[in-house]
Amino acid sequence: MKPTHAQDRVFAALASPVRREVLRMLREEGAKPVAELAARFDMARPSFSEHLRVLREAGLVGEEKVGRQRFYRLEPVPLAEVQDWLSPFERFWRERLTALRGVLDHMEDEEA
Repeated sequence: MKPTHAQDRVFAALASPVRREVLRMLREEGAKPVAELAARFDMARPSFSEHLRVLREAGLVGEEKVGRQRFYRLEPVPLAEVQDWLSPFERFWRERLTALRGVLDHMEDEEA
């Protein structure tokens, strides 16, 4: 079953370690031609192209043709949307850890 919502496509794209590594490379190194990206992975070119297609459909990468080469670049907006979605969970855990720190500090005071 194919994801139907934009966030579903982003989360599905991020589920693959190969696709996360491609995003990391594009973030750290900037736009790259397909051949240079593909050369870093031990897989057939059609398999790698499928990973790029998933990233494109999720809106995580953009593609530009320059001469005979296709360059890919990171499109960060969907990642910001994921961060917005994750933010309440981050606050939840931060509050829980702060409360735990308080309990542990109180325990240390009682033992002293």
